[in-house]
Amino acid sequence: MIKWRIGRPVEEDGMNGNGNGQHGYIHNKDDYLKRLRRIEGQARGLQRMVEEEKYCIDILTQVSAMTKALQSVALGLLQEHLSHCVVRAAAAGGSEADAKVKEASEAIARLVRA
Repeated sequence: MIKWRIGRPVEEDGMNGNGNGQHGYIHNKDDYLKRLRRIEGQARGLQRMVEEEKYCIDILTQVSAMTKALQSVALGLLQEHLSHCVVRAAAAGGSEADAKVKEASEAIARLVRA
């Protein structure tokens, strides 16, 4: 049976389609959560700056800082995905390897366009 987690299928046995029950980033999960909470705080700070009608350049500076923080998280997750999920799929070979490489290429393209 397949369950769904955050819009993606997860096998009933806990497997994530990458050959084991864990995603590549799992060993840094706490670090990622800490960074995302900090970014969440930055977003709230930006809302407050707009509410308080702060100077537009100051707001843009904070938007830039938040964007860089998100990019840093994205690049870290991408590196984890490539070194864990894609490498495992490549070792297994076949259509799974092709699918993981295609998926990673599409993710890179989205990041470059962002």
